[in-house]
Amino acid sequence: MKTVSLILTTYNSSALLARTLEGIERQDYPQIEVNIKDGGSTDGTLKIIKEYKSASHNTVNWTSSSDNGIYDAMNQGYQLCTGDIIVFFNDLFLQKDAISKMVNCLNANPECIGAHADLVYATDEKVVRYWKMGPQKSLHLGWMPGHPTLFLKREIYEKYGLYNPEYRIAADYEFMVRFLKDKENRLAYLPETIIRMYYGGASTSSTGSYLLSLKEGHKALKDNGVKGAALIDVLRTCRVLWQFVKTK
Repeated sequence: MKTVSLILTTYNSSALLARTLEGIERQDYPQIEVNIKDGGSTDGTLKIIKEYKSASHNTVNWTSSSDNGIYDAMNQGYQLCTGDIIVFFNDLFLQKDAISKMVNCLNANPECIGAHADLVYATDEKVVRYWKMGPQKSLHLGWMPGHPTLFLKREIYEKYGLYNPEYRIAADYEFMVRFLKDKENRLAYLPETIIRMYYGGASTSSTGSYLLSLKEGHKALKDNGVKGAALIDVLRTCRVLWQFVKTK
């Protein structure tokens, strides 16, 4: 059985971390490794992590030290993990068999380098946006999987490297462009909403955040030699806007 390594990054995250860990603990998949990279929290986050490690039936690795932002923390978190399937995760699983379904989807498509699914952005009061990109399409059509749903084989990180911390807000997009521009890399697709993403993160907190994300997304395409970056920007924006419209 393949080990699924979940990598969480925290910094004064006590308000949400307990809920995330409860959702992980409810998962029915038997081989989960939880890896937590904390940035030196002072609000009770470390107490939650220690209590979780003591009580969890999963393998739990954690460390707390300073870092140079979210993507540097993600890279440090990767160094903690030992699993076969890597997932960067800071949100909520909506189903107790979410991990099992994703692993089964990947096992049923052994030619694929990973799998992705649908997710929903939500506050406690309402759903803000559904991310339903569907099966894999060309980057040139503005298609991109939801990063929080990515279950990737470890060898992808070994081949393509980790996240570029020079990007403030879109290093996850740059990383996905890096391995998806090679058309032989295929992702399996689970057509279910398995994750609720906390709305108000770095890329969703304001209009300015969206604009910075698009600017860095354009840079990611250019840096990776993807032609037609301007058109891809437009198509990506249209897809995002359509998600908001459909949700309303």
